[in-house]
Amino acid sequence: MRGDATLDLRTMGDHEIEDGANREGLRAFVRALLEDLRALERMLEEGWIESGVRRIGAEQEVFLVDAALQPAPVAMEVLARLEGQPFTTELGLFNLELNLAPKKFEGDCLARTEQELLRGLDAIRAACAPSDARPVLAGILPTLEKRHLGLEYMTPLPRYAELNRVTSELRGGEFVTLIKGLDELETSHPNVMLEACNTSFQIHFQVGAEEFAPLYNLAQLVTAPVLACAVNSPVLLQHRLWQETRVALFQQSLDLRSRAQTARGQRQRVSFGERWIDKSVLEIHREDVARYRVLIAGELDEPPMDVLDRGEAPRLRALCLHNGTVYRWNRPCYGVYKGRAHLRIENRALPAGPTVLDEVANAAFYFGLMTSLGEAYGDVTRLLPFEAAKQNFSAAARYGLEANLRWVDGRTVPASTLISEQLLPLARRGLTERGLDAADIDRYLGVVEERVASGRTGARWALDSLAELRAENPGTRHRLLVRAMLDHQTRNEPVHTWPLAPAEGDDWRHGFASVRQVMQSDLFTVGPEDLVDLAANLMDWEHLRQVPVEDSQGRLVGLVSHRTILRTFASRLAAGDRRPIAVREIMRADPVSIEPEASVLDAIERMREHRVSCLPVVEDGRLVGIVTEHDFIRVAGWLLERALREGVSTKPGGAAPEARR
Repeated sequence: MRGDATLDLRTMGDHEIEDGANREGLRAFVRALLEDLRALERMLEEGWIESGVRRIGAEQEVFLVDAALQPAPVAMEVLARLEGQPFTTELGLFNLELNLAPKKFEGDCLARTEQELLRGLDAIRAACAPSDARPVLAGILPTLEKRHLGLEYMTPLPRYAELNRVTSELRGGEFVTLIKGLDELETSHPNVMLEACNTSFQIHFQVGAEEFAPLYNLAQLVTAPVLACAVNSPVLLQHRLWQETRVALFQQSLDLRSRAQTARGQRQRVSFGERWIDKSVLEIHREDVARYRVLIAGELDEPPMDVLDRGEAPRLRALCLHNGTVYRWNRPCYGVYKGRAHLRIENRALPAGPTVLDEVANAAFYFGLMTSLGEAYGDVTRLLPFEAAKQNFSAAARYGLEANLRWVDGRTVPASTLISEQLLPLARRGLTERGLDAADIDRYLGVVEERVASGRTGARWALDSLAELRAENPGTRHRLLVRAMLDHQTRNEPVHTWPLAPAEGDDWRHGFASVRQVMQSDLFTVGPEDLVDLAANLMDWEHLRQVPVEDSQGRLVGLVSHRTILRTFASRLAAGDRRPIAVREIMRADPVSIEPEASVLDAIERMREHRVSCLPVVEDGRLVGIVTEHDFIRVAGWLLERALREGVSTKPGGAAPEARR
């Protein structure tokens, strides 16, 4: 959401970042931050904040993908082609952001929002074409892999490098993530790029100073049910986790607390909050300045009191920059639009996608509730403990429409029931009373109503599609998912109408580029102190030729083969040796291994070089899979079948030109 030339709503957009080692500069910035707080207090007391006007706005984040539907690090060249238009960078080189113009909350504002978003996506598509890339709306891109999260994929701007340096220092050089859902993901990463896995559709709601506290509390209340029907991020690094995994990932990827701070319950920078607000926006800003250290310092502005003394609204640069490094799911925002200072509530919880129509429908639901619930419920802080609202938010992110939410009437009900029976009628009343077009209300709330009735959120569609695609290899499954998403997004079809992703239409030439796409991850392993007899029986039961040996921390320490066990038993039998033998006595220590992002060709060459028939796959020091010569035979057979099915010649030199490439 952008205003005139004096307003930049990007988190750290045009701020020149000072070197974090410049302690004097940091102290000067903190002084400016405190001055901005005092200036805001004066503005609230003297009535500087615009009131009586309701505006809405949005920020659209997108992924860019290449021909293989993998993240495409082409943002800078695409932005160069979009120069002069309201697009900007994000942390990852495979992300872009579109900032929408603010609109008065009336008439056809929702339809104009949808059309502006569609035009913006068309502009991105045109700018991406020379780079052989396309934009995708996804809370988390299903084809994203860990190899895409290196610093070479970070947008090469000083503010991102400084953010990475500071956060890495605070985290001790390691970002650990543990998320449990349908699958379990535990991973560590050496930089802040895990944050780049998330894209959102952030919506803004302008409020007056005197109504900020009750409306902010309403935003906290309604975020859970709105998110429950909007979930669209169930997959991260090919693991099925929460219905809205962005919530868990964002919170953990920017957890900058030390061990001591964690032990004493220090709040995270990504937070839903800890209490209802009593009086004004100052409560939030003061708490955030008190609790969260300044991460980066920006260019200092003219003293805000001097600006106020001459009758102008200051930009409060320092306050806005610090506010941009504290990630509340409902965040207060200060801005200046056409010379007038204003306040907004920015909802950051909603994911990008599945389509523009779905996003605007989610926004309409949220805006309608923000407009009607104050009159319907009164002071919500007297009706529901804050802890219940916070728990609702977590439940919605985990389970989507299947979450049970505790509501202001004292009942705990399924999110789908609450939305269909209580909240959709209230949202309709709110939009109608604000004078929005009746046809638009029917269109957008109708999408939410049908989505809830069918149970088909973006997350549910993705999980059901993956289940139906089980026969395909993991890389193919997730590419087919993205391909189907692209097809439906181009036609702007709401997700509740989507059929499951079909198994056809994938370019099989992209299917087996990396070891991760070929390896077996459902492993049978033994420990170094286990009995050899256990390993022998395991191989017999599961028809295995090799079994990895891992320690209690999941680290690969050896490999035991069927041939070695046979030789051991034969020699023991000949010698009359009946003593129990531990696996460590016969295993091959320090076996040749490979990383999951290595190419299939590298794996084959390594197996040839070392004359081995399998390679354990190791990531971050942990055993994550195994790839064998039989896996390559299986893949070769599958590729041959697909090639014959599609009419590609299998004779030497007979492949079609595209296949040879």
